[in-house]
Amino acid sequence: MKVYKVPNDADQSLRLKIADLMMGQMESIGADNAYELLIASIDLTLKDNSLAHMFVVEDEEVIVGVAFFNIGISLEKGGYYMWLNDLYVHKEHRNQGIAKRLLLQVIHWAETENIKVIETETGINNLATKSLYNSLGFYDIISKRYGFTFS
Repeated sequence: MKVYKVPNDADQSLRLKIADLMMGQMESIGADNAYELLIASIDLTLKDNSLAHMFVVEDEEVIVGVAFFNIGISLEKGGYYMWLNDLYVHKEHRNQGIAKRLLLQVIHWAETENIKVIETETGINNLATKSLYNSLGFYDIISKRYGFTFS
């Protein structure tokens, strides 16, 4: 089993494997993302100079986990921050330490890239994910998130 950052020149086969896995994530959160939208998002992520990145866990040429995140600039921290959009492990591969291993690789990469803070969110009842984050030093931030979508 290996964990690695997806290179910008990832071939179509790897991109499709990631999209296949992420469809499980989209379905689990009730998102109506079509497969084509996932492919488009992965392609945007892997463009040169993109501020979005992905790490994957591969087990015998099968992608079983993915972390997707964006880099921004924090006025409060005076530098770069990471927003961890998605951390997902296929349901048949859970409870094996894969998410922790993946997240540790992301944290290590962020530290080498001089990221000042990592933020994410999870459902208030997602105890397994909250436990994982807390075990690695993440702490609760009380806030209310807002969104706006262009039609």
